[in-house]
Amino acid sequence: MKNYLNIQHHALSGYFERVAVESRFYATHISLLMALFYYSDSDAPEKPFQVSRPKLMRFSRIRSIATYHKNIKDLVEYGYIEYNPSWHPQRGTQIRFIIETASNP
Repeated sequence: MKNYLNIQHHALSGYFERVAVESRFYATHISLLMALFYYSDSDAPEKPFQVSRPKLMRFSRIRSIATYHKNIKDLVEYGYIEYNPSWHPQRGTQIRFIIETASNP
């Protein structure tokens, strides 16, 4: 029997509901968030994780570095992620989802 992730009961379900009604987002924002989710630790989405720009761009199918950086900037500005860039070629950028909870509105 396969073990499928039930996204409706996942820790990020409220996060994705918030994303779904975000009128400022374009398809590139959504695809970048999906790439971030893919490379994060889905068992602990609130923990920081490291990932490289090329991996995120490849997964989200964003071809322009300018578009990638604008989308990252928007996600930070709108309060969806924390972003700590790394200019080290092997380490990758550190990202953390900002997840609102009942105790943290």
